[in-house]
Amino acid sequence: MATAVAASLAASIASVVLLSRRSSPLIFTRFRTGSSLRFPLAIATFCSGRRSKLMASSLARATLGLTQPANIDVPKISFAAKEIDAVEWKGDILAVGVTEKDMARGESAKFENLLLKKLDTHLGGLLSEASSEEDFTGKAGQSLVLRLPGLGSKRVGLIGLGQSASNSFAFHNFGEAIAAPAKAAQASNVGIVLASTENISNDSKLNTASAIASGIVLGIYEDNRYKSESKKAVLKSVDILGFGTGHELEKKLKYAEDVSSAVIFGRELVNSPANVVTPAVLAEEASKIASTYSDVLKANILTAEQCKELKMGSYLGVAAASANPPHFIHLCYKPSSGPVKAKLALVGKGLTFDSGGYNIKTGPGCLIELMKFDMGGSAAVLGAAKAIGQIKPPGVEVHFIVAACENMISGTGMRPGDIVTASNGKTIEVNNTDAEGRLTLADALIYACNQGAEKIVDLATLTGACVVALGPSIAGVFSPCDELVKEVFTAAEITGEKLWRMPLEDSYWESMKSGVADMVNTGGRQGGAITAALFLKQFVSEKVQWMHIDMAGPVWNEKKRVATGFGISTLVEWVLQNSS
Repeated sequence: MATAVAASLAASIASVVLLSRRSSPLIFTRFRTGSSLRFPLAIATFCSGRRSKLMASSLARATLGLTQPANIDVPKISFAAKEIDAVEWKGDILAVGVTEKDMARGESAKFENLLLKKLDTHLGGLLSEASSEEDFTGKAGQSLVLRLPGLGSKRVGLIGLGQSASNSFAFHNFGEAIAAPAKAAQASNVGIVLASTENISNDSKLNTASAIASGIVLGIYEDNRYKSESKKAVLKSVDILGFGTGHELEKKLKYAEDVSSAVIFGRELVNSPANVVTPAVLAEEASKIASTYSDVLKANILTAEQCKELKMGSYLGVAAASANPPHFIHLCYKPSSGPVKAKLALVGKGLTFDSGGYNIKTGPGCLIELMKFDMGGSAAVLGAAKAIGQIKPPGVEVHFIVAACENMISGTGMRPGDIVTASNGKTIEVNNTDAEGRLTLADALIYACNQGAEKIVDLATLTGACVVALGPSIAGVFSPCDELVKEVFTAAEITGEKLWRMPLEDSYWESMKSGVADMVNTGGRQGGAITAALFLKQFVSEKVQWMHIDMAGPVWNEKKRVATGFGISTLVEWVLQNSS
């Protein structure tokens, strides 16, 4: 592992020296400690003497844009399940989740819900009075926070759950909604209770508590690393009331913390600009994950030369124009003991920037300024690797694979009309250089099959067509395997992430045929997400169960203008389902 990483970084150094002769800018940046990006291994590690120190100093000064993420620690929130009467709970905010049904009033205009009635009695009717005046009805997204005497808590907040709350998505949103009043009040501790729990079975209480906890962590978190000023969150502890106690619940809350930490890591990767997260830095982050969990994870980072030996012409064709060399990332998770009963692979698209190449992205809506998020699939895969390394599920082997590179423009770049050859020998006529992600995934999928994976899930911000079809919140799923679809959708139901199965219409393959090669890399505008999936299918063994997730929509929150960390929670849950 160390030899591969050293070779990779040595190749990067060589390319840097070459770049300096061309007077090109260098990307070399310090990163913070904690759950997020960190400072890459110093070049001086591989050199010696005064000359190497001067070289390292020169390189550090040449950082493109002089951008360095601030050293900000992600706040640590502790969760506890307690059986305490909500009226007696003491702290800064008691947050009560209410549905529209819970807000029903009797003839005396008093609450019919037992918990709300009890709270209102202790507050002398002020809760019912304030909710009426503020027209709070329990709709999803509504909140009412009051500072009133009479309870152990300084404030009581009603948080709307909508008509009903029966899935993880609703409870995750409930958790996120609590974050806003907690920040506003600078609360250090919060108590959470649901007005009604009769519709929540004992089996689903664990997932409900987990969804609420992850929602709070991700709602409190703000990525302020690139801001000159930022306000620190002060929330330290959260008590979840009315869900019981015990080892299983505590274990589930710890699981929510681990996965939320991985989601934050993935968000920070996607939020970071392309002059900070280059293919080399992405590879370095992968190596650090393996180093942190070295008892179960190993890293193999392939250089461009090694990829050339494996005949990855499709991937290398995309990378050819960039001054930043490609890095092919392979992490392998194996449990420290016990037999392996399932071999899985997670493959993520890793374009750290996508200009479109010679088919450059132009015009309104092309989103070229957001093409740092074109490595959202790789962020999901590496985030999942971080969580899996921490959770350490038994009985399952997992390969995390990313063909990282940039799609840029230069005299060495791939041209429209070029023919590239993938590592399985299939030839591709490039009729659009902006359909580059599928070219990198082609060789990554072949590599995954060669690792002996029995099931493969790939994630990619692949097509605008999928966003047009499903909007910004839902990922499209393509797979010929009903069993695998059922597994992943079951995982998504638990995490609350939204997926929708799309057809793999084989007749559409006609538009992908080339007169001079085995195929072209893009068909017509109609059914673009389907033809992209059909393209990927050509590079997966028929013996392997395979699924493609087009996450071009949900990778990014346009309202907040930040990454979502989409896919990480579902991938981790799916891996655990396959664990013995």
